[in-house]
Amino acid sequence: MAEGVLEIDRISKRYGTVRALHEMTFDVRAGELFGFVGSNGAGKTTTMRIALGVLAADGGEVRWDGRPVDLATRRRIGYMPEERGLYPKMKAREQLVYLAQLHGMSAADARRATDGWIDRLGLDARRDDEVQKLSLGNQQRVQLIAALVHEPAVLVLDEPFSGLDPVAVDLMSEVLREQANRGVPVLFSSHQLDLVERLCDRVGIVRSGQMVASGGVTELRESGPVRLVVDGADADWATGLPGVRVVATEGGRTTVELSEGADDQEVLAAALKAGPVKEFSRLRPSLAELFRNVVSEQGAS
Repeated sequence: MAEGVLEIDRISKRYGTVRALHEMTFDVRAGELFGFVGSNGAGKTTTMRIALGVLAADGGEVRWDGRPVDLATRRRIGYMPEERGLYPKMKAREQLVYLAQLHGMSAADARRATDGWIDRLGLDARRDDEVQKLSLGNQQRVQLIAALVHEPAVLVLDEPFSGLDPVAVDLMSEVLREQANRGVPVLFSSHQLDLVERLCDRVGIVRSGQMVASGGVTELRESGPVRLVVDGADADWATGLPGVRVVATEGGRTTVELSEGADDQEVLAAALKAGPVKEFSRLRPSLAELFRNVVSEQGAS
């Protein structure tokens, strides 16, 4: 495995009779933003906690840089939990300096790094406020600094964009991209699929404790059945075409889905036979649509 890769290798976990994870397997490469998406209870947080050593797996292994993750490696991971993981009555700057020192930084380096991140994330006016007195968005910024302040080699973030306004989302996105650009593997979960689609290099879709789809956003969007948009005659032209199903119609605009082996040129020929065609294009589903398809497959199984 290449240098600087976080590997989740066949991780399994049960809580009594409940199977939380079943041979969960994927990797996050150096310099990559990996979006980890799935319904609530799909196993995302459990996977992250096992990677951090907060939970023990029943089977499988977590590796970084080709070696099993141990205590020394975990000190090099920046972790941002979904739940507030800060001391509510402790001042923001004081707490961040303390947390940086727990990761092995000297007091002077911890103060310098903390002040740099506080300035970068616009928290200078709130640096001496108790965390509990900060807005939820500013608490989220403090939690991000806590994950970044010690210059981590790996970033694992559970719903980092939760509660942020659009300006803060843009700033968070910029910071995560900068971390990836310096070679850090960045794993984060989010229910904001439009954001995941825009930001991530690769995406993994989790269902019932297993990775069911993984790859680049374009790759995933091009998987699955072919859909075509034809703007021309009314949809009657598509009725009865072998391997063609009409998905939607609106005026002269028709969306059809092709079964495996169906010929798109035959579709075009049928449309042209019915009248002029102003548009003939392939429709690629959004990540949100792809995700819904995976979830609906679960419900049907």
